[in-house]
Amino acid sequence: MTRQRWYAGKGRVPNLVEVSRQEWQSDDPDARIRVLLVRDTANNPPSLYHVPIVLRRTIPRGSGAAFIGRDEHDDYLFDGAYDAAYTHTLLRRLGVHRDNETSRVHGGEQSNTSIIFDTGSEAPLVAKIFRLVHAGENPDVVLQTALTSAGNRSVPRMLGSVTTTWVDPLGSDTHTDEPSTGHLAFAQEFVPGVRDGWPLALEAAAAGESFAADAERLGRVTATVHTALASCMPTREPTLGDIVGFVAGWHQRLAVAMSDVPQLRALRPAIEAVYDAAREAPWPVLQRIHGDYHLGQVLRRPSGEWLLVDFEGEPLRPLAERTRVDSPLRDVAGMLRSFDYAVGSLRSESRAAAGAIDTASLDLDALALEAARADWAREARAAFLDGYIAESQTDLRAHRALLDAFELDKAVYEAMYEARNRPTWLPIPLAAVAYLVSADRATKR
Repeated sequence: MTRQRWYAGKGRVPNLVEVSRQEWQSDDPDARIRVLLVRDTANNPPSLYHVPIVLRRTIPRGSGAAFIGRDEHDDYLFDGAYDAAYTHTLLRRLGVHRDNETSRVHGGEQSNTSIIFDTGSEAPLVAKIFRLVHAGENPDVVLQTALTSAGNRSVPRMLGSVTTTWVDPLGSDTHTDEPSTGHLAFAQEFVPGVRDGWPLALEAAAAGESFAADAERLGRVTATVHTALASCMPTREPTLGDIVGFVAGWHQRLAVAMSDVPQLRALRPAIEAVYDAAREAPWPVLQRIHGDYHLGQVLRRPSGEWLLVDFEGEPLRPLAERTRVDSPLRDVAGMLRSFDYAVGSLRSESRAAAGAIDTASLDLDALALEAARADWAREARAAFLDGYIAESQTDLRAHRALLDAFELDKAVYEAMYEARNRPTWLPIPLAAVAYLVSADRATKR
Protein backbone atom coordinates (compact mmCIF):
# COMPACT_ATOMS: atom_id res chain seq x y z
CA MET A 1 0.00 0.00 0.00
CA THR A 2 2.83 2.40 0.72
CA ARG A 3 3.76 2.36 -2.99
CA GLN A 4 0.26 3.33 -4.14
CA ARG A 5 -0.46 6.92 -5.17
CA TRP A 6 -3.70 6.85 -3.19
CA TYR A 7 -2.09 5.85 0.12
CA ALA A 8 -2.37 8.88 2.39
CA GLY A 9 0.06 7.83 5.12
CA LYS A 10 3.24 8.72 3.27
CA GLY A 11 6.35 7.96 5.33
CA ARG A 12 4.48 5.59 7.65
CA VAL A 13 4.31 1.81 7.90
CA PRO A 14 0.61 0.83 7.67
CA ASN A 15 -1.03 -0.92 10.60
CA LEU A 16 -4.10 -2.41 8.94
CA VAL A 17 -7.21 -3.74 10.69
CA GLU A 18 -9.86 -5.43 8.55
CA VAL A 19 -13.24 -3.75 9.03
CA SER A 20 -15.37 -5.32 6.31
CA ARG A 21 -15.09 -8.12 3.73
CA GLN A 22 -17.47 -8.79 0.85
CA GLU A 23 -17.28 -11.58 -1.72
CA TRP A 24 -18.58 -10.49 -5.13
CA GLN A 25 -19.64 -13.07 -7.69
CA SER A 26 -17.45 -13.24 -10.80
CA ASP A 27 -18.21 -14.54 -14.30
CA ASP A 28 -14.61 -15.73 -14.57
CA PRO A 29 -14.36 -19.29 -13.19
CA ASP A 30 -10.68 -18.73 -12.27
CA ALA A 31 -11.39 -15.54 -10.30
CA ARG A 32 -12.88 -14.66 -6.94
CA ILE A 33 -13.53 -11.04 -5.99
CA ARG A 34 -12.97 -9.80 -2.46
CA VAL A 35 -13.79 -6.21 -1.52
CA LEU A 36 -12.08 -5.09 1.68
CA LEU A 37 -12.43 -2.09 3.93
CA VAL A 38 -9.32 -1.77 6.10
CA ARG A 39 -8.58 0.77 8.81
CA ASP A 40 -5.01 2.09 8.96
CA THR A 41 -4.44 2.86 12.62
CA ALA A 42 -0.93 4.16 11.87
CA ASN A 43 -2.53 7.31 10.48
CA ASN A 44 -4.01 10.02 12.71
CA PRO A 45 -6.96 10.01 12.45
CA PRO A 46 -7.13 6.38 11.28
CA SER A 47 -7.91 6.20 7.55
CA LEU A 48 -10.46 3.77 6.12
CA TYR A 49 -9.35 2.32 2.76
CA HIS A 50 -11.35 0.55 0.07
CA VAL A 51 -9.23 -2.26 -1.43
CA PRO A 52 -10.83 -4.53 -4.08
CA ILE A 53 -8.81 -7.70 -4.70
CA VAL A 54 -9.08 -10.52 -7.25
CA LEU A 55 -7.91 -13.97 -6.16
CA ARG A 56 -6.76 -16.44 -8.85
CA ARG A 57 -5.21 -19.91 -8.95
CA THR A 58 -3.03 -18.90 -11.90
CA ILE A 59 -1.25 -15.74 -13.06
CA PRO A 60 -2.79 -14.32 -16.27
CA ARG A 61 -0.42 -13.08 -18.97
CA GLY A 62 0.44 -9.39 -18.57
CA SER A 63 -0.88 -9.07 -15.00
CA GLY A 64 2.45 -8.58 -13.26
CA ALA A 65 1.95 -4.89 -12.53
CA ALA A 66 -1.24 -5.65 -10.59
CA PHE A 67 0.24 -8.54 -8.60
CA ILE A 68 0.06 -8.13 -4.80
CA GLY A 69 1.28 -11.50 -3.50
CA ARG A 70 0.11 -14.96 -2.40
CA ASP A 71 -2.07 -15.78 0.56
CA GLU A 72 -1.99 -18.73 2.93
CA HIS A 73 -4.16 -20.76 0.53
CA ASP A 74 -1.69 -20.28 -2.34
CA ASP A 75 -4.07 -17.98 -4.21
CA TYR A 76 -2.51 -15.21 -6.28
CA LEU A 77 -3.83 -11.78 -5.31
CA PHE A 78 -4.22 -8.88 -7.75
CA ASP A 79 -5.33 -5.25 -7.50
CA GLY A 80 -8.96 -5.40 -8.64
CA ALA A 81 -8.82 -2.14 -10.57
CA TYR A 82 -6.50 -3.79 -13.11
CA ASP A 83 -8.40 -7.08 -13.40
CA ALA A 84 -11.30 -7.60 -15.83
CA ALA A 85 -13.10 -9.91 -13.40
CA TYR A 86 -13.53 -7.04 -10.95
CA THR A 87 -14.13 -4.24 -13.45
CA HIS A 88 -16.91 -6.16 -15.26
CA THR A 89 -18.60 -6.96 -11.96
CA LEU A 90 -18.23 -3.35 -10.82
CA LEU A 91 -20.05 -2.15 -13.94
CA ARG A 92 -23.00 -4.44 -13.18
CA ARG A 93 -23.20 -3.21 -9.61
CA LEU A 94 -23.13 0.37 -10.89
CA GLY A 95 -26.22 -0.45 -12.94
CA VAL A 96 -24.34 -0.24 -16.24
CA HIS A 97 -24.73 -3.26 -18.51
CA ARG A 98 -22.17 -3.57 -21.29
CA ASP A 99 -20.90 -6.51 -23.35
CA ASN A 100 -17.29 -7.11 -24.32
CA GLU A 101 -16.00 -4.01 -22.58
CA THR A 102 -12.30 -3.71 -21.80
CA SER A 103 -10.88 -1.23 -19.33
CA ARG A 104 -7.75 0.69 -18.46
CA VAL A 105 -6.73 2.53 -15.30
CA HIS A 106 -6.25 6.28 -15.70
CA GLY A 107 -2.67 7.08 -14.73
CA GLY A 108 -3.27 10.60 -13.41
CA GLU A 109 -5.40 9.82 -10.35
CA GLN A 110 -3.96 10.25 -6.84
CA SER A 111 -6.43 9.95 -3.98
CA ASN A 112 -8.76 7.65 -5.97
CA THR A 113 -8.58 5.22 -8.90
CA SER A 114 -10.42 5.87 -12.17
CA ILE A 115 -11.13 3.06 -14.63
CA ILE A 116 -11.92 4.05 -18.20
CA PHE A 117 -14.12 1.87 -20.44
CA ASP A 118 -13.74 3.20 -23.98
CA THR A 119 -13.05 0.32 -26.34
CA GLY A 120 -16.52 -1.20 -26.67
CA SER A 121 -19.29 -0.39 -29.11
CA GLU A 122 -21.20 1.91 -26.75
CA ALA A 123 -20.48 5.41 -25.42
CA PRO A 124 -17.35 5.46 -23.23
CA LEU A 125 -17.61 5.82 -19.47
CA VAL A 126 -15.35 6.14 -16.46
CA ALA A 127 -15.78 4.50 -13.05
CA LYS A 128 -14.12 6.11 -10.06
CA ILE A 129 -13.20 3.95 -7.07
CA PHE A 130 -12.99 5.88 -3.82
CA ARG A 131 -9.91 4.65 -1.99
CA LEU A 132 -10.51 6.68 1.18
CA VAL A 133 -14.01 5.84 2.38
CA HIS A 134 -16.11 7.96 4.74
CA ALA A 135 -19.42 7.32 6.44
CA GLY A 136 -22.05 9.42 4.69
CA GLU A 137 -22.80 10.59 1.18
CA ASN A 138 -19.74 11.51 -0.87
CA PRO A 139 -20.20 14.98 -2.42
CA ASP A 140 -18.58 13.83 -5.67
CA VAL A 141 -21.61 11.55 -6.16
CA VAL A 142 -24.29 13.76 -4.63
CA LEU A 143 -23.43 17.04 -6.36
CA GLN A 144 -22.80 15.61 -9.82
CA THR A 145 -25.95 13.48 -9.60
CA ALA A 146 -27.97 16.59 -8.69
CA LEU A 147 -26.44 18.57 -11.57
CA THR A 148 -27.11 15.73 -14.01
CA SER A 149 -30.73 15.47 -12.82
CA ALA A 150 -31.08 19.23 -13.27
CA GLY A 151 -29.92 18.91 -16.89
CA ASN A 152 -26.65 20.79 -16.38
CA ARG A 153 -24.15 19.80 -19.08
CA SER A 154 -21.13 21.43 -17.46
CA VAL A 155 -20.37 18.17 -15.66
CA PRO A 156 -20.08 14.67 -17.15
CA ARG A 157 -23.40 12.81 -16.97
CA MET A 158 -23.74 10.54 -13.94
CA LEU A 159 -24.66 6.88 -14.59
CA GLY A 160 -24.74 5.16 -11.21
CA SER A 161 -23.06 4.57 -7.85
CA VAL A 162 -22.29 1.82 -5.34
CA THR A 163 -22.62 2.09 -1.56
CA THR A 164 -21.76 -0.30 1.23
CA THR A 165 -22.51 -0.69 4.94
CA TRP A 166 -20.03 -1.62 7.65
CA VAL A 167 -19.58 -1.66 11.41
CA ASP A 168 -16.32 -0.10 12.57
CA PRO A 169 -15.76 0.63 16.28
CA LEU A 170 -12.36 2.15 15.42
CA GLY A 171 -14.01 4.80 13.28
CA SER A 172 -15.88 6.49 16.11
CA ASP A 173 -14.85 8.22 19.30
CA THR A 174 -17.80 6.51 21.01
CA HIS A 175 -16.78 3.01 19.76
CA THR A 176 -20.34 2.41 18.60
CA ASP A 177 -21.51 -0.80 16.95
CA GLU A 178 -24.01 1.14 14.83
CA PRO A 179 -23.62 0.46 11.10
CA SER A 180 -22.23 3.12 8.78
CA THR A 181 -22.94 3.58 5.07
CA GLY A 182 -20.76 5.25 2.46
CA HIS A 183 -19.99 5.39 -1.25
CA LEU A 184 -17.47 2.99 -2.78
CA ALA A 185 -17.60 4.03 -6.44
CA PHE A 186 -19.57 5.80 -9.15
CA ALA A 187 -19.73 5.87 -12.95
CA GLN A 188 -20.19 8.78 -15.36
CA GLU A 189 -19.77 9.46 -19.02
CA PHE A 190 -16.22 9.67 -20.31
CA VAL A 191 -15.69 12.64 -22.60
CA PRO A 192 -13.01 11.90 -25.19
CA GLY A 193 -10.64 14.51 -26.52
CA VAL A 194 -10.74 16.77 -23.45
CA ARG A 195 -7.63 18.42 -22.02
CA ASP A 196 -6.85 19.16 -18.38
CA GLY A 197 -6.91 22.88 -17.58
CA TRP A 198 -3.59 22.86 -15.71
CA PRO A 199 -1.28 21.82 -18.60
CA LEU A 200 -3.29 24.04 -20.94
CA ALA A 201 -2.62 27.05 -18.72
CA LEU A 202 1.04 26.10 -18.28
CA GLU A 203 1.56 25.85 -22.02
CA ALA A 204 -0.05 29.22 -22.62
CA ALA A 205 1.92 30.90 -19.82
CA ALA A 206 5.21 29.39 -20.96
CA ALA A 207 4.59 30.56 -24.53
CA GLY A 208 3.43 34.01 -23.45
CA GLU A 209 0.03 33.38 -25.05
CA SER A 210 -3.05 35.02 -23.59
CA PHE A 211 -5.38 32.74 -21.64
CA ALA A 212 -8.02 35.43 -21.26
CA ALA A 213 -10.62 33.94 -23.61
CA ASP A 214 -10.41 30.52 -21.93
CA ALA A 215 -10.46 32.11 -18.47
CA GLU A 216 -13.52 34.20 -19.34
CA ARG A 217 -15.41 31.10 -20.52
CA LEU A 218 -14.28 29.27 -17.39
CA GLY A 219 -15.64 32.09 -15.23
CA ARG A 220 -18.98 31.79 -16.99
CA VAL A 221 -19.28 28.04 -16.59
CA THR A 222 -18.25 28.29 -12.93
CA ALA A 223 -21.12 30.72 -12.39
CA THR A 224 -23.60 28.45 -14.18
CA VAL A 225 -22.62 25.51 -11.98
CA HIS A 226 -22.92 27.60 -8.83
CA THR A 227 -26.35 28.81 -9.96
CA ALA A 228 -27.45 25.26 -10.73
CA LEU A 229 -26.24 23.97 -7.34
CA ALA A 230 -28.08 26.79 -5.60
CA SER A 231 -31.30 25.86 -7.42
CA CYS A 232 -31.21 22.11 -6.71
CA MET A 233 -29.39 21.88 -3.36
CA PRO A 234 -29.94 23.57 0.04
CA THR A 235 -28.99 27.24 0.55
CA ARG A 236 -29.32 29.67 3.44
CA GLU A 237 -28.34 33.12 4.57
CA PRO A 238 -25.14 33.11 6.63
CA THR A 239 -25.67 33.59 10.35
CA LEU A 240 -23.36 35.49 12.68
CA GLY A 241 -22.22 32.11 13.95
CA ASP A 242 -21.31 31.05 10.40
CA ILE A 243 -19.26 34.18 9.82
CA VAL A 244 -17.48 33.92 13.16
CA GLY A 245 -16.69 30.29 12.38
CA PHE A 246 -15.16 31.13 9.00
CA VAL A 247 -13.02 33.93 10.43
CA ALA A 248 -11.91 31.85 13.41
CA GLY A 249 -10.84 29.10 11.01
CA TRP A 250 -8.72 31.56 9.03
CA HIS A 251 -6.99 32.81 12.18
CA GLN A 252 -6.37 29.26 13.40
CA ARG A 253 -4.87 28.21 10.08
CA LEU A 254 -2.57 31.24 10.14
CA ALA A 255 -1.36 30.38 13.64
CA VAL A 256 -0.50 26.84 12.53
CA ALA A 257 1.15 28.03 9.31
CA MET A 258 3.47 30.44 11.09
CA SER A 259 5.23 27.56 12.82
CA ASP A 260 6.19 26.17 9.39
CA VAL A 261 6.63 29.50 7.60
CA PRO A 262 8.39 32.07 9.85
CA GLN A 263 8.18 34.66 7.03
CA LEU A 264 4.47 34.99 7.78
CA ARG A 265 5.06 36.32 11.29
CA ALA A 266 5.99 39.83 10.17
CA LEU A 267 2.82 39.94 8.05
CA ARG A 268 0.50 38.60 10.73
CA PRO A 269 -1.08 41.97 11.70
CA ALA A 270 -1.79 42.81 8.05
CA ILE A 271 -3.19 39.34 7.35
CA GLU A 272 -5.46 39.45 10.37
CA ALA A 273 -6.67 42.91 9.36
CA VAL A 274 -7.88 41.45 6.04
CA TYR A 275 -9.65 38.64 7.89
CA ASP A 276 -11.32 41.02 10.32
CA ALA A 277 -12.44 43.32 7.49
CA ALA A 278 -14.18 40.36 5.87
CA ARG A 279 -16.10 39.71 9.07
CA GLU A 280 -17.78 43.10 8.74
CA ALA A 281 -18.33 42.83 4.97
CA PRO A 282 -21.55 41.69 3.26
CA TRP A 283 -21.72 37.90 2.77
CA PRO A 284 -23.54 36.14 -0.09
CA VAL A 285 -25.90 33.22 0.47
CA LEU A 286 -24.22 29.99 1.54
CA GLN A 287 -24.68 26.98 -0.76
CA ARG A 288 -23.03 23.76 -1.90
CA ILE A 289 -19.85 24.38 -3.90
CA HIS A 290 -17.08 22.43 -5.61
CA GLY A 291 -14.81 22.78 -2.58
CA ASP A 292 -11.38 22.08 -4.11
CA TYR A 293 -11.50 24.23 -7.23
CA HIS A 294 -8.44 24.81 -9.41
CA LEU A 295 -7.22 24.35 -12.98
CA GLY A 296 -6.63 20.64 -12.39
CA GLN A 297 -10.35 20.15 -11.75
CA VAL A 298 -11.58 21.42 -15.11
CA LEU A 299 -11.45 19.88 -18.59
CA ARG A 300 -11.71 21.68 -21.92
CA ARG A 301 -13.59 20.05 -24.77
CA PRO A 302 -12.17 20.31 -28.30
CA SER A 303 -14.98 22.83 -28.93
CA GLY A 304 -13.57 25.08 -26.17
CA GLU A 305 -16.33 24.40 -23.62
CA TRP A 306 -15.28 23.65 -20.04
CA LEU A 307 -16.36 20.74 -17.84
CA LEU A 308 -16.04 20.66 -14.04
CA VAL A 309 -15.00 17.37 -12.38
CA ASP A 310 -13.98 15.96 -8.98
CA PHE A 311 -16.57 17.46 -6.62
CA GLU A 312 -15.25 15.42 -3.69
CA GLY A 313 -13.70 18.45 -2.01
CA GLU A 314 -10.41 18.12 -0.17
CA PRO A 315 -10.32 14.33 0.48
CA LEU A 316 -8.42 14.59 3.77
CA ARG A 317 -10.97 16.97 5.31
CA PRO A 318 -13.75 15.35 7.39
CA LEU A 319 -16.81 14.51 5.29
CA ALA A 320 -19.03 16.58 7.58
CA GLU A 321 -17.06 19.69 6.57
CA ARG A 322 -17.18 18.84 2.87
CA THR A 323 -20.95 18.36 2.83
CA ARG A 324 -21.87 21.65 4.51
CA VAL A 325 -23.06 24.74 2.68
CA ASP A 326 -20.18 27.12 2.00
CA SER A 327 -19.45 30.38 0.23
CA PRO A 328 -19.15 30.26 -3.58
CA LEU A 329 -16.34 32.78 -3.16
CA ARG A 330 -14.16 29.93 -1.87
CA ASP A 331 -14.30 28.36 -5.35
CA VAL A 332 -13.65 31.71 -7.03
CA ALA A 333 -10.61 32.31 -4.80
CA GLY A 334 -9.30 28.82 -5.50
CA MET A 335 -9.29 29.42 -9.24
CA LEU A 336 -7.64 32.83 -8.84
CA ARG A 337 -4.85 31.19 -6.89
CA SER A 338 -4.51 28.54 -9.59
CA PHE A 339 -3.79 31.16 -12.27
CA ASP A 340 -1.02 32.54 -10.07
CA TYR A 341 0.36 29.04 -9.58
CA ALA A 342 0.55 28.44 -13.32
CA VAL A 343 3.01 31.33 -13.62
CA GLY A 344 4.73 30.70 -10.30
CA SER A 345 5.39 27.03 -11.00
CA LEU A 346 7.22 27.90 -14.22
CA ARG A 347 9.30 30.44 -12.33
CA SER A 348 10.08 27.93 -9.57
CA GLU A 349 11.18 25.30 -12.04
CA SER A 350 13.51 27.82 -13.64
CA ARG A 351 14.97 28.70 -10.25
CA ALA A 352 15.41 25.03 -9.37
CA ALA A 353 17.25 24.47 -12.62
CA ALA A 354 19.53 27.39 -11.80
CA GLY A 355 20.30 26.08 -8.32
CA ALA A 356 18.81 25.89 -4.84
CA ILE A 357 17.43 29.04 -3.20
CA ASP A 358 17.37 30.02 0.43
CA THR A 359 13.67 30.41 1.25
CA ALA A 360 14.48 31.69 4.73
CA SER A 361 15.98 34.89 3.35
CA LEU A 362 13.38 35.76 0.74
CA ASP A 363 12.73 39.47 0.24
CA LEU A 364 8.94 39.76 0.50
CA ASP A 365 8.95 43.16 -1.21
CA ALA A 366 10.73 41.63 -4.16
CA LEU A 367 8.27 38.77 -4.18
CA ALA A 368 5.35 41.20 -4.18
CA LEU A 369 6.87 43.12 -7.06
CA GLU A 370 7.45 39.87 -8.93
CA ALA A 371 3.83 38.87 -8.45
CA ALA A 372 2.60 42.29 -9.57
CA ARG A 373 4.50 41.89 -12.83
CA ALA A 374 2.83 38.57 -13.64
CA ASP A 375 0.81 40.12 -16.48
CA TRP A 376 -0.35 36.77 -17.77
CA ALA A 377 -1.87 35.78 -14.44
CA ARG A 378 -3.44 39.20 -13.88
CA GLU A 379 -5.11 39.11 -17.29
CA ALA A 380 -6.40 35.56 -16.74
CA ARG A 381 -7.70 36.44 -13.26
CA ALA A 382 -9.49 39.52 -14.54
CA ALA A 383 -11.05 37.61 -17.43
CA PHE A 384 -12.24 34.83 -15.10
CA LEU A 385 -13.88 37.36 -12.80
CA ASP A 386 -15.44 39.21 -15.74
CA GLY A 387 -16.96 35.97 -17.01
CA TYR A 388 -18.25 35.01 -13.58
CA ILE A 389 -19.82 38.42 -13.01
CA ALA A 390 -21.43 38.52 -16.46
CA GLU A 391 -22.99 35.07 -16.12
CA SER A 392 -24.02 35.20 -12.46
CA GLN A 393 -25.11 38.85 -12.44
CA THR A 394 -23.33 38.99 -9.07
CA ASP A 395 -21.20 42.07 -8.51
CA LEU A 396 -18.12 40.55 -6.94
CA ARG A 397 -16.83 44.07 -6.28
CA ALA A 398 -19.41 44.28 -3.51
CA HIS A 399 -17.74 41.25 -1.90
CA ARG A 400 -14.15 42.26 -2.59
CA ALA A 401 -13.08 42.24 1.08
CA LEU A 402 -14.51 38.75 1.50
CA LEU A 403 -12.92 37.45 -1.71
CA ASP A 404 -9.57 38.87 -0.58
CA ALA A 405 -9.91 36.99 2.70
CA PHE A 406 -10.73 33.67 1.03
CA GLU A 407 -7.81 34.07 -1.37
CA LEU A 408 -5.46 35.06 1.45
CA ASP A 409 -6.51 32.06 3.53
CA LYS A 410 -5.85 29.82 0.55
CA ALA A 411 -2.40 31.37 0.04
CA VAL A 412 -1.55 30.88 3.73
CA TYR A 413 -2.51 27.22 3.46
CA GLU A 414 -0.41 26.90 0.30
CA ALA A 415 2.59 28.43 2.07
CA MET A 416 2.30 25.86 4.85
CA TYR A 417 1.99 23.03 2.31
CA GLU A 418 4.96 24.16 0.24
CA ALA A 419 7.16 24.66 3.30
CA ARG A 420 6.48 21.06 4.28
CA ASN A 421 6.60 19.43 0.85
CA ARG A 422 8.16 21.66 -1.89
CA PRO A 423 10.32 24.41 -0.37
CA THR A 424 11.44 25.64 -3.79
CA TRP A 425 7.79 26.52 -4.54
CA LEU A 426 7.35 28.51 -1.32
CA PRO A 427 7.87 31.86 -3.12
CA ILE A 428 4.60 31.36 -5.04
CA PRO A 429 2.19 31.61 -2.09
CA LEU A 430 4.47 34.00 -0.15
CA ALA A 431 4.30 36.42 -3.07
CA ALA A 432 0.53 36.20 -3.03
CA VAL A 433 0.32 36.78 0.73
CA ALA A 434 2.60 39.80 0.53
CA TYR A 435 0.65 41.24 -2.39
CA LEU A 436 -2.80 40.62 -0.91
CA VAL A 437 -1.89 42.60 2.21
CA SER A 438 0.00 45.33 0.33
CA ALA A 439 -1.28 48.88 0.01
CA ASP A 440 -1.86 48.58 -3.73
CA ARG A 441 -4.01 45.43 -3.56
CA ALA A 442 -7.00 47.52 -4.59
CA THR A 443 -5.65 47.45 -8.14
CA LYS A 444 -4.42 43.88 -8.26
CA ARG A 445 -7.32 42.67 -10.41
